[in-house]
Amino acid sequence: MRVEDIKKICVIGAGNMGHQIALCAALAGYQVTCTDISQEMLDKAEGFARKYLPERVAKGKMKQEQADKALANLSFTQSLEDAAGDTDFVIEAAVEKMNIKRKLFADLDRITPAHAILATNSSFIVSSLVSDATKRPDKVCNMHFFNPALVMKLVEVVQGTHTSPETAQVTMDLAAKLGKSGVLLKKEIYGFLVNRILAALNHEALFLADMGIATPEEIDMAVTNALGHPMGPFRLMDFTGIDLAYYIGMEHYQDTRDPKDKPSPILVEKFTRGEYGFKTKKGFYTYD
Repeated sequence: MRVEDIKKICVIGAGNMGHQIALCAALAGYQVTCTDISQEMLDKAEGFARKYLPERVAKGKMKQEQADKALANLSFTQSLEDAAGDTDFVIEAAVEKMNIKRKLFADLDRITPAHAILATNSSFIVSSLVSDATKRPDKVCNMHFFNPALVMKLVEVVQGTHTSPETAQVTMDLAAKLGKSGVLLKKEIYGFLVNRILAALNHEALFLADMGIATPEEIDMAVTNALGHPMGPFRLMDFTGIDLAYYIGMEHYQDTRDPKDKPSPILVEKFTRGEYGFKTKKGFYTYD
């Protein structure tokens, strides 16, 4: 398959990442169906698109015709069969839980056409851990977008030993069609490129906060003012989701059983309280 053969894209998950990936693809001219088990999430995703596009037009960032076409390209459904039954390319952006992803990929293998590529947007779980749930491991890879997907330009494409060169190339070409800069990792590694670097920073920041050496606010101020980062690690965790950081940490710990990989005490405390960050209006910071 070539990238020119991709006409329809299915995005699984209507959360922070999924609905923006879906809108990116719709703006690039693809027919896109976004699916989620939650009708509430789908309604929010559609509401976001209907608000975002007119705002871009009003600001002169987009022509009305482009906004109208993008909205016409975009549909939402709870039915995985309807969303993926005739798709050419799947981007899975569901919760970072292995059992859920493995079931999804097994279902997708049954539902989607034989030529369809199945990509996971997972930020840490390598695709070899889900590819064997399918009968097409050569068509499975990681295609990792960054939050917010409408703004961030980088996409990491990870080619595992099971992934065919054709699949990796088509996925890189699709990233370019979506207006992204793709980087191809020719070997699987936990956390890929950016998140391995970010995880090292977050690990040290959480350690300093857990030890009472400095507050999250003070650590963020130090990182932004001294290192020039646009956002400190705690503010960033609020925006990407403290629940996501917890799930990723627990998945990694369950895999390694190394105590140093356990989620940080302050992270566990926030997760237990349901303080997931911006989406719940409270995390390391409080949001109006």
